Amino acid sequence: MDSASLRSLTPLLDGIDRWVELAPLLPVIVSLELVLSADNAVALASITKNLNNINLQRKALNIGIFIALLLRILVILTAQFFLNFWPVKLIGGIYLISLSISKFLSLNNNGSNQNLIENSEQSNISLFKVILLLSVTDLAFSIDSITAAVAISDQFLLVITGAIIGVIALRFTSGLFIKWLEIYINLEKAGYIAVGLIGLKLIIQLVLFKLVIPEYLFFLVMLFLFIWGFSKKNSSISNV
Repeated sequence: MDSASLRSLTPLLDGIDRWVELAPLLPVIVSLELVLSADNAVALASITKNLNNINLQRKALNIGIFIALLLRILVILTAQFFLNFWPVKLIGGIYLISLSISKFLSLNNNGSNQNLIENSEQSNISLFKVILLLSVTDLAFSIDSITAAVAISDQFLLVITGAIIGVIALRFTSGLFIKWLEIYINLEKAGYIAVGLIGLKLIIQLVLFKLVIPEYLFFLVMLFLFIWGFSKKNSSISNV
């Protein structure tokens, strides 16, 4: 092979070498997405279960997650601007905190079972609202997970690949959590405490930008929350 042919292959070989170097980071980014999406899955499942029709729940999750994926890719591609634009973290943090508080208020008022849809006309209206809530909620969560992923690697294609795998996993875990929310009575509360903590984390990072919260400490808090969430079963279901 002559030198001209070798020179023409250099960019390809450099690209292969770069991917060989970056490939070990993909499992790390995917694992990070999965860990950070546990509370996201609870929130999405809780929103979706307001539809009392299983087919509508699946439809809402499929459409909502697809829109969420497109929004995540957009955020990743504009990460340099988007994640450094302080109003984004402020709005995301306030939204997650308000979502957590409003859900606890509704749980205390036993309102979680009063939102079931009775007819097809209401279902269509609620389906649109649920899809919108799913998309906005996942976008708010993605601020935290994408910030962590971009900190690991600045290669957009790698981060996007991790996000795609994470969102696909989120679709299936959300479906599981819809069932688990009926079985484990503390799970919804644990999930929404986690939602509020993530919102608080975004606000703290914005106000006290020099304060670094260790990720391992945050993961430990999430772990204990979900251990508590899965600690108690609904007796009426467990005895069936």
